Order: sequence, then C-alpha cells, then structure tokens
Amino acid sequence: MRVPTSSPAVEVDGLVMRYGDKVAVDGLSLRVERGSVTAVLGPNGAGKTTTLETCEGYRRPQAGRVRVLGLDPVRERRELLPRIGVMLQAGGAWSGVRAMEMLRHVATLHADPLDVDALAERVGLGDCGRTPYRRLSGGQQQRLGLAMAFVGRPELVFVDEPTAGMDPQARRSTWELLDELRSQGVTVVLTTHYMEEAERLADQVHIVDRGRLLTSGSPLELTRGGGRTTIRLVVTRPFPDGAPESLQAELGPATEVRQLDAVSMLVSGTADSSTLGVVSRWCEAHGVLPESLALGRRTLEDVFLELTGHGLGG
Repeated sequence: MRVPTSSPAVEVDGLVMRYGDKVAVDGLSLRVERGSVTAVLGPNGAGKTTTLETCEGYRRPQAGRVRVLGLDPVRERRELLPRIGVMLQAGGAWSGVRAMEMLRHVATLHADPLDVDALAERVGLGDCGRTPYRRLSGGQQQRLGLAMAFVGRPELVFVDEPTAGMDPQARRSTWELLDELRSQGVTVVLTTHYMEEAERLADQVHIVDRGRLLTSGSPLELTRGGGRTTIRLVVTRPFPDGAPESLQAELGPATEVRQLDAVSMLVSGTADSSTLGVVSRWCEAHGVLPESLALGRRTLEDVFLELTGHGLGG
C-alpha cells in the first residue's frame, strides 16, 4: 500500500554513518517535499554522497531512520526500486556498451518506460548513440546517465552532479528538463558543485558539512539577509593579517565584515556606493589589489562560504 502523497518524498531523521573511526554523517535530519527540486550542497567529504546512497538503499543506516516515498529503502527495496531513478556522478554503464544499447537495456527493466528514441533526442544523445561508453566525453556520459535515470518514469530521481562536464548549452537543456519533470510532479534530489545551478533550479536547499545539517531554506530565504546589501571583495593575493578588523574599523558599526577565505571578504549591512569608496581607499592604503569589487545582494555562494568557511570543492 502506498503512503499518502502528503507525506515527504524523503525523510532522514538522526542519520549516523561511520567508516571505521570516521563519522561521515553525524545525526543528520532533513526532509524533501514531493514535487520539489531539492539541492543538497556541501564541500567534498561533507557526507552528501553517503546520505544519498543510504536513501537509495545502497547502505544501511547505522543509527537513525530513513524513509523514501514512505518506504524503508533497505527492507522494502524491491517495492521502492521501480519508483525511483538514480543518476550516478560517474559510471553506471559497461565500458564497451554503445550509448543507445545501454539506454534500451535499462528501458527493458521497467514496466512502462519512456520512448527511448525521443528521450535520447531530448537529452542530446542523438549524435553519439553508437559510440561505446568508454569513448564518450564526460558530458556525453552525464547525458546518458540522466536518460537512464529518467527512462523508467520515476516518481523520485536522485541526480549526482547532473551537468558536470557539459557545455553551457547542454547544461541549460538539462535545467529545462529538470524543470519539466518538476512540473509533471516528479521529485528531484540533486547534488551540484555549481551554485548557479542550485539557485536556478532548487525550491529548497540543504547545506551540510562534516555530516551535519547547517541550514535549510529556499534560495531566496538563504540569500536575502534581511534586505541588507553586500559588497563582495575578491583580491589577487591573500589578505594581510588583521584585514577584516582593519576594514571594519574604517567602515564603522553599520556594516559587518566577514573574511570568507584567503582572498575574499563580504561586507554586509547598509552598504552603498560611498561604502565602495571606503573599501577602495582601504585597499589602496594596505597594498591590496582587488580582482573584483561588486555591490549587490548575497549569493548562495556567499552563504555557503559564511557557513562552511570554504568552497564546494574544499
């Protein structure tokens, strides 16, 4: 019997996963609502992949509870598998198999697959369908992986770095496809290293680090910062010691200065064009050469750096 559609598509409650003495996931809890696109963001080693593999049924929780479409992904795996699609970041196809052969094979495993030729055309596999998997470019392998995840008409699809290696046109086409799936009621859970992708696609964002959930919200909720404006300063060489405190003293208490990493700082508060002048003069006085100096609202990348102290690849 299927769980009512009012329940979450994914519910993770207090998940703990260890590899020997290392805690990969440390009491993580999050929800994914049905019919949404949800991005799970975190630096390398944050526990994202382990969490998603547990949701997909590849790993058994060591502590905590995981439910996917209301089912236990390990005990009720046979019932769950026909209802989900999984796109791996790499692999998933035999080395010597041709792209269309692989897609047709996967389609035969489902009771009511999509039209294979139409799907291949939609994701841009038409010009490489007879190419062996090992000879496909990284972007072409991603397109095949995407088609394999969607061909069975899943209710829920997990996509790991869906546009890695794709050119800008293919990336935009993939975004359009994911938007179409959402409009059809399909739930999408994605990981990505492209902040623009998460801001563009996601209804909800979960930021994780060191196996713990740091924050959740829509991209707008996470970036609006109470209506405050920001200045993002990126320099060519690492800041001198004491740089944030020195710039804070120049700007006064109406603004907040936060060093994001070795070469970038974020000034937030009542920042305006005159504040830009203060920052420019401070750079000149301290021998700091700006690479970019931008006034605007916080981006999702700014929020991520504030919370984790390093970028997605860190």
